[in-house]
Amino acid sequence: GRNLRSASKMRVVVQRVVRASVTVDGTVVSSIGRGLCVLVGLCEDDTAADAEYMVRKILNTRLFEGDDGSGKCWLKSVVQRDYEILSVSQFTLYAKLKGNKPDFHLAMAGNRASEVYQQFLTQLRAAYVPERVKDGVFGAMMEVDICNDGPVTIILDSNAQFPVTKSEGGGGDKAASAAEEAQ
Repeated sequence: GRNLRSASKMRVVVQRVVRASVTVDGTVVSSIGRGLCVLVGLCEDDTAADAEYMVRKILNTRLFEGDDGSGKCWLKSVVQRDYEILSVSQFTLYAKLKGNKPDFHLAMAGNRASEVYQQFLTQLRAAYVPERVKDGVFGAMMEVDICNDGPVTIILDSNAQFPVTKSEGGGGDKAASAAEEAQ
């Protein structure tokens, strides 16, 4: 049988910021200057491969201007600019409306989500400079202060690493067909 990936996978909203911070119970727990604020949503079937893909995209996507003073955008990544990253877990990225009420059944459950999110942060810090990666407080009611730069906001889904394409003739899934042939 086919091993098709779910349409819902790890989702990250990446925002280019002038500054961002997280406050819990009136106390600022994390803050950054220029860089990226990443809102991270996990769903039930996310894997280490999803996290690796997202880390690679967060660190390498060119959302910043170059160093030449020309003002040209989309030339440098957060790594190339040596900027900071503020990561915030946000299960609400998987909200589906039932009438007018949000339903979060697609989001990964709390205990497992905390573990997977911490693994994601560990991967992000290991792939960059650990001190440059800050985070909020998992599961806490947070005030997230984001001062957008641009504004520039990019939505990443880890299932984009496995695009589903239709063949011209029969409408079959090329990625699934290739996977089946490889077995």
